[in-house]
Amino acid sequence: MRVDDVKTAMYSAMKARRSDEAAALRLLLAELQSAEIEARSELDEAQVTQVLQREAKKRREAEAAYRDAGRTDRADQEAFELSVISRYLPAQLDRAELERLVDEAVAASGATSPRELGKVMGILMPKIKGRADGNEARRLVQARLS
Repeated sequence: MRVDDVKTAMYSAMKARRSDEAAALRLLLAELQSAEIEARSELDEAQVTQVLQREAKKRREAEAAYRDAGRTDRADQEAFELSVISRYLPAQLDRAELERLVDEAVAASGATSPRELGKVMGILMPKIKGRADGNEARRLVQARLS
């Protein structure tokens, strides 16, 4: 996944007159270009994924906040932007796969109590980075260790 891929998709959406999609991609492209300027170089695939994840998280949180405030129009817009961003994120792990990786990390670390959560997370996070929510992984590890 590269910045140019998002730019190409934005141009395609503009040509096809899909203005909502083009607007969402334009916002995403602006964030990616801003990250490139900050890094002072072209972003590699891991950095692009990191920006995409950050933007997806913003959209999830904003959608929840708007729904709580009763602003369904804005919540729907945030949900749509999230769906556009999600197309460019790596495939997420399903629950069963995440649980299997948690079990492997617990076994590999030899952890037996909740105090050793950090040891397990240190082994687990490199395996799931970008493919699963860290908070969900933490909850699963806590459940295994308690």
